[in-house]
Amino acid sequence: MTEIDAKIDALVPAWLHLPDIAEMLDVEVTRVRQLVKEGQLIAVRRGENRTLQVPAAFIDSNKVVKGLSGTLTLLRDDGYTDEEMLEWLFTPDPTLPGTPAQALSENRGTEVKRRAQALAV
Repeated sequence: MTEIDAKIDALVPAWLHLPDIAEMLDVEVTRVRQLVKEGQLIAVRRGENRTLQVPAAFIDSNKVVKGLSGTLTLLRDDGYTDEEMLEWLFTPDPTLPGTPAQALSENRGTEVKRRAQALAV
C-alpha cells in the first residue's frame, strides 16, 4: 500500500474505497484488506484523507477482474512496485489495443499476461 503520485493518479479513470468494494463483492472489509495484503489487488492512499483506494477497473460487478491476480504476480516477480504496476496497467498499449487493465476487463487476460512476461526478457 503506497501513496500515489499525480502522474499515475491521472492515468486511473476511477477509484473505489475498500468498503465499497466489500459491498460489491459481498464480503467484509477485512477480506478486501486481505486481498490487498495477498497481492490480488493494489490499494494506494489518495485523496485529502489519504484513504486506501483501489482502481475501479479491478472490480467487475461482484468479483475481482479475471486474470488480474496472475498479472500482478507476474509483474511483482519481475520486480515491479505497486506504482509501476499501476502505470503499466493503465498506460495505453497500441498492440492490445487499449490499456492492459481494459484488456483484462474484456477477458483478454492471456494477451496481457503474455506482454507482462515479455517485460522480464
